[in-house]
Amino acid sequence: MAAMKNNEFATLVDLLNYRSAHQPNHTAYIFLEEGEKESCKLTYEELDQQAKAIAVSLQSLAKVGERALMLYPPGIEFLPAFFGCLYAGIVPVPAYPPRSNQNLTRLESIISDAEVGLVLTTESVLEKSKSQFAQNSHFTNIHYVATETISTELASNWQKPTLDQNSLAFLQYTSGSTGNPKGVMVTHQNILHNERLIKMAMGHSEKTMFVGWLPLFHDMGLVGNVLQPLYLGIPSILMSPVAFLQKPIRWLQAISRYKATTSGGPNFAYDLCVQKIQPEQCTDIDLSSWTVAFNGAEPIRAETLEKFTKTFAPFGFRPQAFYPCYGMAETTLFVSGGLQSLSPVFYEVNRTQLQQNRIERVKNQPVDSQTLVGCGQTFFDKIIIVDPESQIRCEPNQVGEIWVAGGSVAKGYWNRPDLTEKTFGAQLADTKEGPFLRTGDLGFFQEGELFITGRLKDVIIIRGRNHYPQDIEQTVEKSHPALRANSGAAFAVEIDGTEQLVIAQEVERSFIRKLDVDEVVAAIRKAVSEEHELLVSAVILLKTASIPKTSSGKIQRHACKQGYLENTLNAVGSWTGMTEKISSSTAKTTTAKQATPREIQQWIIYWLSQKVKLEPWAIDPSKALADYGLDSVTAVELADGLGNWLGQSLDMTLAWNFPTIEALANYLASLSNSNTKSTAEPPEQTPENHSEQDSNQLIEVATTLSELSELEIAQLLAQEITMVQQSK
Repeated sequence: MAAMKNNEFATLVDLLNYRSAHQPNHTAYIFLEEGEKESCKLTYEELDQQAKAIAVSLQSLAKVGERALMLYPPGIEFLPAFFGCLYAGIVPVPAYPPRSNQNLTRLESIISDAEVGLVLTTESVLEKSKSQFAQNSHFTNIHYVATETISTELASNWQKPTLDQNSLAFLQYTSGSTGNPKGVMVTHQNILHNERLIKMAMGHSEKTMFVGWLPLFHDMGLVGNVLQPLYLGIPSILMSPVAFLQKPIRWLQAISRYKATTSGGPNFAYDLCVQKIQPEQCTDIDLSSWTVAFNGAEPIRAETLEKFTKTFAPFGFRPQAFYPCYGMAETTLFVSGGLQSLSPVFYEVNRTQLQQNRIERVKNQPVDSQTLVGCGQTFFDKIIIVDPESQIRCEPNQVGEIWVAGGSVAKGYWNRPDLTEKTFGAQLADTKEGPFLRTGDLGFFQEGELFITGRLKDVIIIRGRNHYPQDIEQTVEKSHPALRANSGAAFAVEIDGTEQLVIAQEVERSFIRKLDVDEVVAAIRKAVSEEHELLVSAVILLKTASIPKTSSGKIQRHACKQGYLENTLNAVGSWTGMTEKISSSTAKTTTAKQATPREIQQWIIYWLSQKVKLEPWAIDPSKALADYGLDSVTAVELADGLGNWLGQSLDMTLAWNFPTIEALANYLASLSNSNTKSTAEPPEQTPENHSEQDSNQLIEVATTLSELSELEIAQLLAQEITMVQQSK
């Protein structure tokens, strides 16, 4: 490999040009179909040529600096399209493709805010979404490009656009409120600066090997699993978030197979491995090559690290490999991380004092304590802890807002000068030092280690994806006429080490005497599942005018949460769902390869009754699965469990393609009896199956890594996981 210094390059275009010229035949990216089989592979030269061809096509449609919305399912097609935008001087706006019958509010907001003129996608997504787009005015004056149809012969016509380090590389829309999306303006300089930090902090070199399943439209997947390998000039092995969620063992198998050194995701991903991977599945797995198991995008839990280490130590995993880290879209990705080869830092504090934003270390005292996990040392130019009210530096042992400054801090929010100044231009009140980025996260330093303690605002982070409570509350109040407008609170509580969603909602006075609690709760759970892909764990229906509010009429979510935990809310009805995780084998009663529709119905009903804490007799097989509040992750679990029981490989979109338990059971019975592998093609559209949804339903995870979340997730994780991120 020819020697080079990455800091000599002003843009990612220059960097990929260099790789193509000096490492033309080196593998850049490999995509694993279903997380197992190599289906696509790109060398640096192939990526360069495809990107140039796409750029030529785009340059005939748009001017330098215009924005292009990218709507790609998990797969390698995203990569040439992303770099094709850069090669054309077009600003890519990564997002997740719409699913069938999905509310397009978020995409509408992004299109409007970014003033999008182009949509880049695949032929399959375009075909599925054509009717949706045609019926929506936001999508009518846009040029659509299926990038995989562009011939590489166009590459020879490429003209390099005029770009420099301050040119906008892409817009990263944070996983925030759907009605108020914010596009983070990330420049080429931001990316190259952040990639240098990641390389230094994680000890990467030309011998590093990446494996990743995180959604590519979110910062952790894009900046981490795609651009860091390019920066290093090494291969990256990628798989779909859905493939990971379906069978987490695939992640560990890929790490073992390719001798990966760096891989990771949000905290929940490690929990999922512990819950769903059995020791007998690991007989051929060797995790000894894994030296950087990064963990970020959502609260990091000591219990998770300990359980994962205990479970997988027999297969070569070392506790020193765990790499807790912290970052967000507004800082491109990375802010702080541990020192490679050192074990994570745990710090036990007095929980009561922590709730008062004070740090008191617990050493064998009989008090209620909480163990915090350090997010590493300061690699950023500057990180300080500031009192968010007085805006002066905090005293030692005081929790405050984390403010950062450095070359990785993005340019601001697209077309939001006032919000940009407020968020990116903060100054200390006493010394006028600045500007700093206000992260909105709370934390403190202890012996040089950064600890994250929470959020300044009421953001809910579940599976690495950010959810704004006001969005969920709006969905809830519209779900049933018995619910009072502007009188609900959505918040998360920690149960068994995971964040779970709770809804507290007032009831209209005229409905209280004849309130049908089951009907109202079912409406809430269904609406939240369909609109936000979240599983509601508890619903508290409140007496009219009883929810805690400020003197100005604002909902006091923290007070609602405290009232829920202390059982002091004025409730007129409530429902609590099952909080513990159920493995995909819980409902497994037989290993039969064939089953009747009735037997499959009984299996689904039994599984569902445990998952949502309902008596089996209360589940109606003629109703849609969404009526019972399933989110995208539980939909994947259901398909996985059914596949294990039937002894067949089932498509993860089953729960969305067949809307009712009856329809799903009938389909699977015919499939089971013919003993064929399912591709779960959806039936023709009829009034009976109007709620059909495609595989993108599973990806909004991770998110998540953002959005880990916003996913899966991403299809799934991406959104759920979404890699999501600790952005506002």
